[in-house]
Amino acid sequence: MSKNLVIVESPAKAKTIENYLGKDFIVKSSYGHVRDLANKGLAVDIEKNFEPQYEVSPDKKALVTELKKLAKEAETVWLATDEDREGEAISWHLFETLGLKKDKTKRIAFNEITKTAILRAIENPREINDKLVDAQQARRVLDRLVGFELSPVLWKKVKPSLSAGRVQSVAVRLIVEREREIQSFASESFYKLQGQFKKGKDLIKADLMHNLGTLDEARSFLEECKTVDFSVLDVQTKPAKKSSAAPFTTSTLQQEASLKLGFSVTRTMQVAQRLYESGRITYMRTDSVNLSKDAVSAAQSAIISNYGEAYSQPKQYTTKSAGAQEAHEAIRPTNFNQSEVDGDRDEVRLYDLIWKRAIASQMADAKLERTTIKIGNEKLSDIFQAKGEVILFDGFLKVYLESNVDDEEEEETAGLLPKVTPGEPLQQNGITATQRFSRPPARYVEASLVKKLEELGIGRPSTYAPTISTIQKRGYVEKVEREGEERKYTVLHLASDTIQEETKTEITGRDRNKLSPTDIGIVVNDFLVEHFDKVMNYNFTANVEKQFDDIAQGMIQWTEMLKEFYGPFHENVENTLEHSERATGERTLGTHPESGKPIIARIGRFGPMIQIGDSEDEEKPQFASLKGNQSINTITLEEALDLFKLPRIIGEFENKELKVNNGRFGPYVQHDGAFTSLGKEDDPMTITAERAIELIQAKRAADKAKIIKTFDEDKSMQLLNGRYGAYLKIGKNNFKLPKDAVPEDLTYEQCIEISQNQPEKKKGARKTTRKKK
Repeated sequence: MSKNLVIVESPAKAKTIENYLGKDFIVKSSYGHVRDLANKGLAVDIEKNFEPQYEVSPDKKALVTELKKLAKEAETVWLATDEDREGEAISWHLFETLGLKKDKTKRIAFNEITKTAILRAIENPREINDKLVDAQQARRVLDRLVGFELSPVLWKKVKPSLSAGRVQSVAVRLIVEREREIQSFASESFYKLQGQFKKGKDLIKADLMHNLGTLDEARSFLEECKTVDFSVLDVQTKPAKKSSAAPFTTSTLQQEASLKLGFSVTRTMQVAQRLYESGRITYMRTDSVNLSKDAVSAAQSAIISNYGEAYSQPKQYTTKSAGAQEAHEAIRPTNFNQSEVDGDRDEVRLYDLIWKRAIASQMADAKLERTTIKIGNEKLSDIFQAKGEVILFDGFLKVYLESNVDDEEEEETAGLLPKVTPGEPLQQNGITATQRFSRPPARYVEASLVKKLEELGIGRPSTYAPTISTIQKRGYVEKVEREGEERKYTVLHLASDTIQEETKTEITGRDRNKLSPTDIGIVVNDFLVEHFDKVMNYNFTANVEKQFDDIAQGMIQWTEMLKEFYGPFHENVENTLEHSERATGERTLGTHPESGKPIIARIGRFGPMIQIGDSEDEEKPQFASLKGNQSINTITLEEALDLFKLPRIIGEFENKELKVNNGRFGPYVQHDGAFTSLGKEDDPMTITAERAIELIQAKRAADKAKIIKTFDEDKSMQLLNGRYGAYLKIGKNNFKLPKDAVPEDLTYEQCIEISQNQPEKKKGARKTTRKKK
C-alpha cells in the first residue's frame, strides 16, 4: 500500500496528478463534498449557536468507507482540494468525516495542475484554514435558513412547490425590474442625418452632429442644404492609443465566452473545469486579475518569439473589485507556448479565447491616428462630422479585441479619410434623413446579468453559474424568442436639389437568448420585495458578501453574523405568515360582454390562468390556461375571451370527435381518449381537422415504431425501443433487459422473470470502483 494518500475533488484531476507523483502516492477523488447539511428539516440547531447538522450523502457512503480504509493504511494523508472557500470546506469535511489526525494530515493547494505546481505544493504544506471554512459554513447555513423559512411562506401565500434563495431571488428582481422598465418605456422618434460629400474621386460620409426631432425639422434642414455650398470647416488629427484588457477573471471569462462563443455561463464553467483538470489552464474560479512573475515572464518570451520585441509590454493589473477574496492568479494558460490544445470543440474554442486574452494583456498598446473632419456652411444651423481611424501599430490587436457586453450601438468610424484642408470646398452628393426611435433598456443576457451582479457586489465567482441556472430551473426566468413586430419609418433623401420621401418597414423588438421573468417569477418577486425588503435589497445582499469576506479574514465570528441576521428575519417570516394576503398577481381585464361577470388574469394552482366570475358567486367560475407566449401582465380582454373558445370540436375521425384544447403542457388535439400535442406552427384557434388527423397519424406511426412486441396475457406489458436501446415496460414501470436478451424472442414468462430479477442499483461505489487502477 502507498505511503501517501492524496485526496482531490475530481477524478479527472486525480488522473493528471497521479502521473506527476511517484509510486509512493495514490491519488483518489472525493467527487466534491462527501457530506452536507442533512436533507431532512432545517439541519441547523439555532438554540445551539447555529450548530450545523451534517450527514454523509447517501451516494458517498461507499466512497467514504473506501477512503477511511486507505487513510488508515497511509502514513500521510494530503488534502489537495481547490484553494478557495469551497475547497477548504471540502478538506475540512474530509478531515472530520474520515476521522483524520492532525499529525498525519497535510493540506496542500495549487493554482494550476502542472508537475512544477504539484511538487511545489507538496514541499509547502499547511494546515486547514479554519477562517475560510467558517466563511463557507456561514454562507451554507445562511442560505439554508433563508430557503427553509421563505419557501413555506411562498407555498402558503403564492403557490405550492415554490422556493426562494438569498442570491437567486435578488437576481430575479434585477430581471423583473428591467422588464418593467421596458414595458413602461415610451419610445420617441427622431431623425438621423448622413451626408455624402465629394472631393474629386474621394467620397466622405459624415453625420450631422445633432439629431432632429420631427419630420418637419428634417425636411426644413434639407431645404436649407439645397441652396448652400459645403466646405471643410475644420480638420483635427490626433494620436491615440488603445490598451489591452486585463486577463480573465471568472466573471469576464463568462461574459466573453457568452458574447464571442455563444456559451451559457454554466457551459463556460463546465468547459473551463475540464481545461483546468487536464492541466491546460489555471484555476477558473477567481476574481483576481493578477499574474505571477513567472507567468509574466513566460508570456513575454512567447510574445517576443511569435511577434517580435516591439509587441512585448509586460504589465501587472490590479483587481478593482472591493470584495475580491481569493489568492489566485487570473485565468491563464499554464503554458504560454501552447497556443492551441487537443480536445472537443468547446475546449479548443475556450482555450483559444483564454490564451489570446492572457497573451494580449502582456502586449504593447495599439497606436492609432484619429481624424475628425467638420463639414458645413455658416448659414446652416448645424454641421456634419466625419470620423476616421487608422491603426499605425496594431500591438495587442494583432491577437485579441475585447467585446462590449452592453447592448448599445457603438459609434461607427470610417477607415482612412482623404486629405483635406480647412476652407476646401466639397460637393454635396446626397443627404439622407432617416427616422430612428429611442430604444428601451436591453433585456439581460447571461453575460450582462453576471456583469451587473458583479458591479453590485452580489455573489462571488463560484455563485454566478449556479445562480443563473437555478432561476431558470425554478421557472422564475426564461429565455423567450421574440420575433418582433413590423414598424414603419420615414426616409427623406436630398439628391439633385430634390427631396424624396419614402416609407420603409423594419422589424423591432426581436429578441434571442434574452432573460425574461415569467408570470410566477414576477408575482414571487413582488411578494418578496413587499414583505422581505431587507433580504431583497441589493445593498444588503452585497453587505452579506462583505461579511463573509470579514469572516474569512478572522475579523468577525460567523455565528455572531448569523445571530444578527436571523432574529429580525425570523420575526419578519412569522409576521408575514400571519398578516399578509395571498399573492396571485391578480389583474382585472374587464367584464364578460354577455354575462357581465369580471374577467381576471391571475396565478392559479397550476400556473397563469384566466378566470370568468367570482369564486363567491353561486355559479362556478370558468377557467382557461394561458398560451405559452401569453402573460397575465400583458394579455388583453380580447385575447382572454379567445381562450374560452376552447375546447373546439373541429370534426370527426374514425367516427370519434376531434377536440382541440389548451392544457398545462400546451395546445393538443384529443381523439378517442388519446392526446396529441400540436406543433409549434399550429394555432389551436385555426387548426383544421385535416391537420389534426395528420398529427394523430404521425404520432401513431412513431409509437408503433417503438413497439417491438406485445403480449395477449397482459395488455400493459410491452417490449419497446427507447433512447438507450430496448427495454421492458409493464404498466408504468420500466425494466432493463439482460445484455444477451433478444427482445423479439422473449416470452411472457421470461419478461415476468426479468421484472422480478432486476440488478440492484449501486450508488457511489460504482463510480469509485470504476476509477480503480
